[in-house]
Amino acid sequence: MSYTTKQQQAVLRCLEQRQGEPLTAADLAQALRQEGCPVGLATIYRQLEKLTLTGQVHKINTAEGAFFHLCGHAGGHRDCVLLKCSRCGRVRHVDCTHLQSLYDHLEREHHFRIDPRGTVFTGLCENCTEEEAHGTK
Repeated sequence: MSYTTKQQQAVLRCLEQRQGEPLTAADLAQALRQEGCPVGLATIYRQLEKLTLTGQVHKINTAEGAFFHLCGHAGGHRDCVLLKCSRCGRVRHVDCTHLQSLYDHLEREHHFRIDPRGTVFTGLCENCTEEEAHGTK
């Protein structure tokens, strides 16, 4: 039986408050310190690892390091994915059943099984697309 520690609750609360913003463990530590809830970096990494394993958090590996994003679909839900805007950096979590047919095709025809928990599509969000079309920013 699993239980939630105060540190895990604090990490989850911080991720919830900053949805749409991929955060590093250091970002979380700083935010929690500012809230008057200091949690050590090693503890944050431990909690993020547990939350990633349970499917509550997406881990985004980049050249700059690992970023974390809250997932509203715990338990390895295969229809959720992250969309990251390459212009503004905002991350959007979406639940789209159309992805399952793509995952099935890749597994059947190309013998490659996608890990949706680690899948991030990059492109332009609606706001940045509109700004680009109007020549702003």
